[in-house]
Amino acid sequence: METQNIEYKENWRDEYIKWICGFANANGGKIYIGINDKGIVVGVAEAKKLLEDIPNKTKDLLGILVDVNLKTKTKKQYLEIIVEPYPYPISYKGQYHYRSGSTKQEMKGAVLDKFILQKQGKHWDAVPQPNLAAKDLAKTAIDNFKRKAADTKRVSPEVLKEKTPQLLEKLHLKADATYLKRATALLFHPDPEKYITGAYVKIGFFNTDDDLAYQDEIHGNLFEQVEKTIDLLQTKYLKALISYKGINRLETFPIPPVALREAVLNALIHKDYSSGNPVQISVYSNKLIIWNAGQLPTNWTVAKLKVKHPSQPNNPDIANCFFRAGLIEAWGRGTLKIINACKLAKVELPVFNYELDEFSVTFTYTTKQVTTAKIPTTATTADKVLQLIVENNEITIPELARVIGVAEITIKRALRELQQQGKLMREGGNKSGHWEVMIP
Repeated sequence: METQNIEYKENWRDEYIKWICGFANANGGKIYIGINDKGIVVGVAEAKKLLEDIPNKTKDLLGILVDVNLKTKTKKQYLEIIVEPYPYPISYKGQYHYRSGSTKQEMKGAVLDKFILQKQGKHWDAVPQPNLAAKDLAKTAIDNFKRKAADTKRVSPEVLKEKTPQLLEKLHLKADATYLKRATALLFHPDPEKYITGAYVKIGFFNTDDDLAYQDEIHGNLFEQVEKTIDLLQTKYLKALISYKGINRLETFPIPPVALREAVLNALIHKDYSSGNPVQISVYSNKLIIWNAGQLPTNWTVAKLKVKHPSQPNNPDIANCFFRAGLIEAWGRGTLKIINACKLAKVELPVFNYELDEFSVTFTYTTKQVTTAKIPTTATTADKVLQLIVENNEITIPELARVIGVAEITIKRALRELQQQGKLMREGGNKSGHWEVMIP
């Protein structure tokens, strides 16, 4: 049976050197000549001649060496071609092939650019950005990052006191002694689109797929784009259900704020910025779709995003700065937080979709599903606190006390109880942090 590392061919054709190229660019593998798709040995003609031809043609066309072994089974001869993985890109007549699953694919465009950078030990966001200097960056963006990083304590106070050029070096945002990285432009320049086409967010409200009612664009550095996008979605595009507890007005959004925030963060941090396309958010009366160009790590599927998985960001330098600012974690839990937030809010789970180097997450909601999840009068204070945090994980202790109608010391006691039970944890500092509800 053919697998990621094994390919069967009944006869040899020179075009199969493309398959050798694909294995060399991936994780290596073996090609058997004289075996059919069912794994049955059918034999190959001129086996001894091919023992010389295949290595020579591979060396001439690909510039690499392969081992070709003569095998015999039931008196039939077949060939085993052993291909080692190569640390640098291998091309076949200017084409770059890659073994993925049990298929061979030709890499082009953004996928090829990413592959070549990875072979060089780099990512897109680490490439030097000409004509960008520390003096070009927005002081407000730098100061905003320093405040957030100081609150989370993920950057030492000594580093945060450094001047901008030294701070960028400590954050690994300098490509070399001369150039800053592309990530720096996205994170701190007032107009990243000056350097990177499509570095913005587009939001549209659709009555139907072909009927756009209204739209907005969000520009600026990535930190601004995150905050402005979420604010615009919650104030203009998503209709909250209004209810009251006493004289207090309560708003429940169709998408849990935690889930929405994580989805927006994921789209902006993991986007393939070489595509030239903005992050696109389509809002309907019953669903919201967040789309971005991008690729999952090699051999990953959407299913892997739904279980605990390692963190492998497409843009590590961008992700690192968002982590230092306390906006994300470094453990690959973004998609799990989205799923858990929806479970806790008792709304429909989102659908993740990945195909043709495009990733999207779709949240579906209906009027019946959008409820304030009324808290029973018999619920404990801890239960009430937990439910309110599900709806707004940045809610403060005074706000909790006011909505529930108890003293702040009672809220603090309930929070300690929930943390001790492993149901709740605090991410970040008291000022810019948030609560995270844990699901067993």
